[in-house]
Amino acid sequence: MAARPVTTLNRAYSDTDANPTPWSDARERLEAAGISWLSTVRPDGRPHVTPLITIWLGDSLYFSTGPDERKAYNLEANPHVVLTTGSNDAERGLDLIVEGDAIPVTDQAELRRAADAWVSKYGEFWRYDVVDGGFQHPRTGGMVLVFRVSPRVGFGFGRGQSFDSGGFSQTRWTFETEN
Repeated sequence: MAARPVTTLNRAYSDTDANPTPWSDARERLEAAGISWLSTVRPDGRPHVTPLITIWLGDSLYFSTGPDERKAYNLEANPHVVLTTGSNDAERGLDLIVEGDAIPVTDQAELRRAADAWVSKYGEFWRYDVVDGGFQHPRTGGMVLVFRVSPRVGFGFGRGQSFDSGGFSQTRWTFETEN
């Protein structure tokens, strides 16, 4: 997957003096986001949205879930997801949307890097042990599944003068051909 996407500005939904938000700015925001929202689809087709914490590692977002949680069941049936983060301010900010597939991570080395990144970003409360192709929380002993989402397409909705966008802007980043 390309680390540098094709960037376009949707002029129909952007101020006349708007500029596309650079992917480097969006990636910085994704990396720093405290909370993201994960959208999955239930096996019967109904949507499911839940807040969670994410890390950015390499060129992908990572999240985790318990094996008996709704999102884990949904991902078993359909790996397509949308991760969203942004601002509650109606006048300023940058909202980000990343679409991709949630791929289970079971490689021990990749899990160790992810576990280290969780602690680095969120602190000791989020320290996990890497065991049996997943995480285990030392306090609860419960298993945790880890998923990687490499962006296929992303959207940035700038409001105000966020990231020198020149006003309200709608940016699209395409990482590969969409299906």
